[in-house]
Amino acid sequence: MKISAVRTHILEASLSQPFAYSRAWYSSRTAMLVEIETDDGLTGWGECYGPARMTAPVVDAMARWLIDQNPLHTEKIWQQIYADLRDHGQKGLIIEALSGIDIALWDIKGKHFGVPVYDLLGGPLRNSVRAYATGLYRREGGNPPDYLAEEAAGYVRDGFHAVKLKVGFGIADDLSAARAVREAIGPQTGLMIDANHAYDAVAAIELGRRLETLDISWFEEPVPPEDLDAYRRVKAALSIPIAGGECEFTRLGFRDVFTTRALDIVQPDICAAGGISECKKIADMAATFGIRYNPHVWGTGIGIAASLQLMATLPTHTPTSLSPLEPVLELDQTEHPIRQAILKTPLTHLSGAVKIPDGPGLGIEINRDALDAFRVRKAA
Repeated sequence: MKISAVRTHILEASLSQPFAYSRAWYSSRTAMLVEIETDDGLTGWGECYGPARMTAPVVDAMARWLIDQNPLHTEKIWQQIYADLRDHGQKGLIIEALSGIDIALWDIKGKHFGVPVYDLLGGPLRNSVRAYATGLYRREGGNPPDYLAEEAAGYVRDGFHAVKLKVGFGIADDLSAARAVREAIGPQTGLMIDANHAYDAVAAIELGRRLETLDISWFEEPVPPEDLDAYRRVKAALSIPIAGGECEFTRLGFRDVFTTRALDIVQPDICAAGGISECKKIADMAATFGIRYNPHVWGTGIGIAASLQLMATLPTHTPTSLSPLEPVLELDQTEHPIRQAILKTPLTHLSGAVKIPDGPGLGIEINRDALDAFRVRKAA
């Protein structure tokens, strides 16, 4: 069996209303999917996190390393591409592109052997995961504490055990929003906050200290991802667990995160940090250092499916406990017309729990009509 074709699909859809996090407004959602075919008729699908119009040409350029290769040789292919581009891409677009390729190859591998990817990773420890709702972004107009509280209460009614609030809009603004959301969801529902690295250590510590009474489950990306010293300062100053890692890449990038104890919770994105091959290694490193692993997930159903396959194999955070603390799935609840439309069978939650697909490969089938509907036509 050999790889016969590599294709990229840039997708985009407009939103009914814009929304914002601390650093940008969104009026549309995009996705970049990787399709790899073999000469015996198998097709694998992957997804790249990052700017779709930039990751697509990188994958297209990598195709020359893939054609005629054995798609089952995932480690060989990963190491070859990484080594050939080491001088130019140890992080960022190169690794995001490699992530989508790697996920597609694992999809092929599972289909070839007729088993879910999790079987090839050692077997499942669970067949479903609890999900928390990511949402609570800012909108145009309205009073944020009011509409954020209403939205958060809706997630609780839907069965989610926890919600994540976007902060980073100024300390007074963040405090007002967080207090409103906590009051709306009650004391039993988990509340995370995510600043998307909007603050420096001084501001992050001030905000964290003023929020500690609200029982915050974790403070995500309080400071810029490259400033591990700032992460350590924030972590040392607060009782709130500190999370991050969606902007880090490969086991080599996470090495300093682990050895310097910069985080309590790591959040690699499987579509960015190196794919299934690399994120399995990162997860093993996290377990070795006793650091929790809860993946960042913000893409389409392909990224969700790939994350679920890995999560099936992750150890609990409390391995010897009679009431083990399981890893949790980030389930984006913001508007994303592409997310589930590209799947023939959507990956949805039931009372905040998501079943891990048990079909071959990633366990999903792609709706090609949706690809055509959302496709961005490439310039000649």
